[in-house]
Amino acid sequence: MPIQNQESGITSGVKFVTSTVGNTVGGLTNTVGGIVGAAGRGVSETLEGATGSAGRPVARGLADAANGIEDGAGKIAGGVKRAGEGK
Repeated sequence: MPIQNQESGITSGVKFVTSTVGNTVGGLTNTVGGIVGAAGRGVSETLEGATGSAGRPVARGLADAANGIEDGAGKIAGGVKRAGEGK
């Protein structure tokens, strides 16, 4: 069996820590993105409800920005998780 294919205890430990940190940071990033997205949509609906058609463009812009932040955070979280898994 070639030695090059065997992982040392140190390598296994580093991969475990990296994976754990990656999953934790990725999960937190995803959570924060979801909170920002939901809050932005809520404020947007409130703004549009209170101002009617006059505030609709601002409210929709706010909702779009919140959705963009949520989507971006989800992509970052996925990348961090994959990096933690060594992919």
